[in-house]
Amino acid sequence: MPSTVLIGAQWGDEGKGKVTDLIAREYDYVVRYQGGNNAGHTVIHGDKKLALHLMPSGVMYEHAVPVIGNGVVVDPGVLIKEMAMLEAEGISCKNLKISCDAHVIMPYHKDFDGADEKRLGENKIGTTKRGIGPCYQDKVARKGIRIQDLLDEKIFRLKLEAVLSQKNPILEKIYGLHTYTVEEICEEYLPYARILKPYMAETAQLLNEAVRAGKSILFEGAQGTLLDIDHGTYPYVTSSSCCAGGAATGTGVGPTVIDRVLGIQKAYVTRVGEGPFPTEQRFPEDGGEGEEAEVGELLCKVGHEFGVTTGRKRRCGWFDAVIARYAAEVNGLTDVALTKLDVLSAFDTIKVCTAYECEGKVYDYFPMQQSVLFHAKPVYEELPGWKGVDITECRTFEELPENAQRYVEYLEKITGVPVSIIAVGPDRDQTIMRGWDR
Repeated sequence: MPSTVLIGAQWGDEGKGKVTDLIAREYDYVVRYQGGNNAGHTVIHGDKKLALHLMPSGVMYEHAVPVIGNGVVVDPGVLIKEMAMLEAEGISCKNLKISCDAHVIMPYHKDFDGADEKRLGENKIGTTKRGIGPCYQDKVARKGIRIQDLLDEKIFRLKLEAVLSQKNPILEKIYGLHTYTVEEICEEYLPYARILKPYMAETAQLLNEAVRAGKSILFEGAQGTLLDIDHGTYPYVTSSSCCAGGAATGTGVGPTVIDRVLGIQKAYVTRVGEGPFPTEQRFPEDGGEGEEAEVGELLCKVGHEFGVTTGRKRRCGWFDAVIARYAAEVNGLTDVALTKLDVLSAFDTIKVCTAYECEGKVYDYFPMQQSVLFHAKPVYEELPGWKGVDITECRTFEELPENAQRYVEYLEKITGVPVSIIAVGPDRDQTIMRGWDR
């Protein structure tokens, strides 16, 4: 059976939650393969919208097995609260499987995350301060604590003692922060282990057995391509592999299993946190004036652009075909789900960035140098809009106003990737399935 990687093709917040929720019912396993509770997406349950941060969207369907892969970093307290929230809504978590090799976010990780951001000042990355980056740092430095370590109290204590002998002096002497004892952390984390033990599994083995049995898998990415630790706008990125390749390393399933890569793109672009954003339409508080400020505010207001995890106001801008082409290449996109097309109904004309200009040179590809990206000026193509036309009731491509159809076709042409799903509203049924056939 075919398996699909679903990834964000911009800077995250592209509407992956809705699309995952929409198509997850078609798959036997739905797997998170990277990131942690710094990610957030919204799914629909009856008439309620639920915010998930760690739990794969497959939990919404009784037949599907939701899996948290080895590439995810897990805050057990957050996960347990999320499970309780879902159970209270009548959604069972009994099928959940958590990789024994996933790393655990510890209290000191959160302390370091916040302290580092404060120390960087104006050069801050814009993290969620959830401890994600420091946890991945310990993983790479081979100082991390994994889910499986929680199952053996003796091993957990030994590892904690070794780690705290290094962390406490830094917390105290450099940052002036609270230090930790082994007993203090054990008191909090060992009860977590007892709750989560029934869900822990050798998930790489589980998933490979599923492949051999002919089951289908949806690999659910978090964040977005331009936040990837290797391929994003470094250093203003997350700490994990958000691209399609991360699905293999983050789960232990070979890349030859994957036969489809669905990229999620907004009909415009948003970004949370710091870093370059060539098509940004700055808000007045960020120095935007005139049309720029009006466009930014309108995109934010109509699109309800506030972070699921942080509540932060998202930076907004016009669609960027340069990063869309780049995302298509580094992920090997087979098709695209275009979200929030209805938001553009607020505009007379719509701009699309086709290239960048910097110091007299035009780039129609993603520039190698960070300094170029920071100073890049977008080269725009302006297209007629369909202002005032409500498209939220459209269910076929042909029902869209002609200019909306032309806009979608233009994006397909300029990015080289077909659009198979179009979201025309936030609800699950406000979707046009155009070529999606698993």
